[in-house]
Amino acid sequence: MTVGDRPGLSPLPSPRLTRYIGCHIAIDSVVRRYRAAAFGPAAFLLVRRDVKTKTAEDRQLLELLEPVVQAEGFEIVRLRLMGGAVRRLQIMAERPEDHDIGIDECTRLSRAISAVLDAADPISGEYHLEVSSPGIDRPLTRLEDFETFEGLEAKIELDRLAENRKRFKGVLAGVDGDNVCLDIEGEEETLLLPFAWIAEAKLVLTDELMKRGAEQRAARLEQQQNDQDTEEEDEVR
Repeated sequence: MTVGDRPGLSPLPSPRLTRYIGCHIAIDSVVRRYRAAAFGPAAFLLVRRDVKTKTAEDRQLLELLEPVVQAEGFEIVRLRLMGGAVRRLQIMAERPEDHDIGIDECTRLSRAISAVLDAADPISGEYHLEVSSPGIDRPLTRLEDFETFEGLEAKIELDRLAENRKRFKGVLAGVDGDNVCLDIEGEEETLLLPFAWIAEAKLVLTDELMKRGAEQRAARLEQQQNDQDTEEEDEVR
């Protein structure tokens, strides 16, 4: 239905075609936010969560370690405690201001995390700690990630069937309330996926993403060189 189909709502020019999972509407973005709270099919979308973790054990570790990581000036992107003969605790982290982290910073962060793990001893048996950057084709684990990386291609997997499938691939079109907006090739409508239904999501390694990554690396190296030059000038003085 269109905007003009309901009493009290006036038609708006050039409405954006939008499709919620489970219902079809063509509506402008401002009014769409109003309807998300007012209509049954979208009522559940107000629940927010993240997909930083996968298991209950992961979540307990996140609660323990997230304050430590934040105190060091970083954010946890994803935490996974993986099985095997020797378990592996994988923590992806980044600086919130530019979504990056250097090798030296990973080492420093690893030491801070290890100190807490040694004291709390939350993991039984032998395990290895691995602290790394999210990588260029990074996972998307927080609602704001889908807005930050708007315009890039992503793969999204839901925790349940929706329109007879769980997996979706398209270009991120930002967020709308508690929904992730996705433009899928060949479809006129922008798909709105409930964030609360997302089990896994990550960027797709494309030429555009690789170019963006190269630009970020170049900017980081330039900044490091400038910082080094400043330190040397200060030493001379």
